[in-house]
Amino acid sequence: MGTHNINFSEQFEFTGKVKTLSLVGIALGVLAVAYGFIAGDKVMHERTFANLLLMGYYFACVCMSGTFFLAVQYVAQAGWSASILRVPQAMAKTLPIAAVILVVIISAGLYTHNLYHHWHADGLTDPNSANYDALIAGKSVFLNVPFFLGRQVLFLGIYSIFSIIFVKFSYNEDLTGGLNSYRKSFKNACIFLVIYGFTTPIFAFDTIMSLEAHWFSTMFGWYNFAAMWVSSLATIAIIIILLRRAGYMQWVNNSHLHNLGQFIFGFSIFWTYVWFAQFLLIYYANMPEETIYFYRRFEYYKFWFFLNLAMNFLAPVLLLMDRDNKRTDAKLLFVAIVVLLGHWVDYYQMIMPGAVEDGHNGFGIIEIGTAIGFVGLFTFTVLTSLSKKPLIAKNHPLLQESLHHQL
Repeated sequence: MGTHNINFSEQFEFTGKVKTLSLVGIALGVLAVAYGFIAGDKVMHERTFANLLLMGYYFACVCMSGTFFLAVQYVAQAGWSASILRVPQAMAKTLPIAAVILVVIISAGLYTHNLYHHWHADGLTDPNSANYDALIAGKSVFLNVPFFLGRQVLFLGIYSIFSIIFVKFSYNEDLTGGLNSYRKSFKNACIFLVIYGFTTPIFAFDTIMSLEAHWFSTMFGWYNFAAMWVSSLATIAIIIILLRRAGYMQWVNNSHLHNLGQFIFGFSIFWTYVWFAQFLLIYYANMPEETIYFYRRFEYYKFWFFLNLAMNFLAPVLLLMDRDNKRTDAKLLFVAIVVLLGHWVDYYQMIMPGAVEDGHNGFGIIEIGTAIGFVGLFTFTVLTSLSKKPLIAKNHPLLQESLHHQL
């Protein structure tokens, strides 16, 4: 591909139908949440908070993994991705907003006792109380409100700071050229990956696994990491394909799509490996305190349980195994959408049994409306960020390798 036809100042214009639909989506989400709080009983309130946690966590995880994508590319000194970095940068730039929203949801859920009531309820740690729970009391040094919220703020704050740093250095690179900003990005990426690798399992333990505080799995953190990473890859693929269809980023070719398809394919298999390993260990041990986790999901969420596997394993493996499918934007777009929906199902069956009273596995306006609202919010914030700067990092030292990328 020649570079003489590339407009290095090309910018995305976030106007028209897409912007209107994103704002409509946000409005619908607000109405759905209001309906859940105003029209519902205690169970409905729990469902509403559970859906807010689901989408708030999903929103934050996709943006966090956008930052992770940037860090991996810098540390690997990858050339193929240099021309598409503006998309994960827009996701990373949105992370501080997603982080604040998630912390607010968690704090409100704790305050109202609609979330984390398995460890945050009156008398659970008091030996003189009728509600005393020795197991929860033993975990109270770790699972207490100040320390719990402190970890949330600390982890999300660190991820957000690195997100801003990566975006800042990339924009500086556009202005000054040279290797100084790239070297700083490389050094910060090395630090970030170490921190991220050690803290994301704890972040998943806190935010999701502690909803069922009697149960634990040492594989749960990596299971969540795989889910957030493949969801982010699918999001990047969707944005790039839709931008290309709208006439932007014409320098992106089928080989770039192939790379994204390979990542989605490979990490969908990794997600399945971790999911199955966790399930198998609990299944053959057959200990009541462990099997209760899957019993709830078989008893009340059986449809979602198997749909999760179909969407997140069978669909990407069967549809992306073929080389041509990875290089065809229509097929890759379809699989990426299935994967994104599939990991909503994944988080749904992770969160609902622990956050909502057993047997109340309703699905309707609250679930659909909250999801639409956050999709609208993500679209609005990410595309607004994307529209602020040119769509290509024109002074990235490996840009020419990316522009001539062929597999």
